[in-house]
Amino acid sequence: MSSPTVVVIPGGQFGPTSPLLMYAADAAEHRGADVVRVWWDEPDRPLTLTESERGPWVLPQVEKALDHVSDDVLLIGKSLGSYGSTLAAERGFPAVWLTPVLPSTWVVDGLRRATAPFLLVGGTADPLWDSTLARELTPYLLEVPEADHGMYVPGRLAASAAVLGQVATAVEDFLDQVVWP
Repeated sequence: MSSPTVVVIPGGQFGPTSPLLMYAADAAEHRGADVVRVWWDEPDRPLTLTESERGPWVLPQVEKALDHVSDDVLLIGKSLGSYGSTLAAERGFPAVWLTPVLPSTWVVDGLRRATAPFLLVGGTADPLWDSTLARELTPYLLEVPEADHGMYVPGRLAASAAVLGQVATAVEDFLDQVVWP
């Protein structure tokens, strides 16, 4: 039996090895998954994409990564990476979406069509987060009070580092209890 594969889809600015994505991927890797990281073809392009350009720009790059993996796939995406929700829905992949772009109809449509479970992670100070919608979309949820889009909370950096720990634990629990029980 082959190992599952986790495909890590970055946000718009910091790549697939940023701390939130790194720890989420580590959680899967520690459970025997192979990790494939998507690097944007044009790293500066995400900052100039319009809403209507984001999904069509993200999908081919994620599809390219999926061309070389088995059928046992978990997607992990941060922000812009959540535009991959349509692929998760089409292919029946479970997913972890860190700070998903919930104002986007593209992202929400993918989440609504999902047949596999997914975890949503966001903060109440993130303008791209919608608590009510998130709870409507999935029972698997981590919402951090006062966390912004980077999952930073007010105060000393240690408090934001503790949030990173909460995210890592939520991902581990989701993998152990839902994806790979």
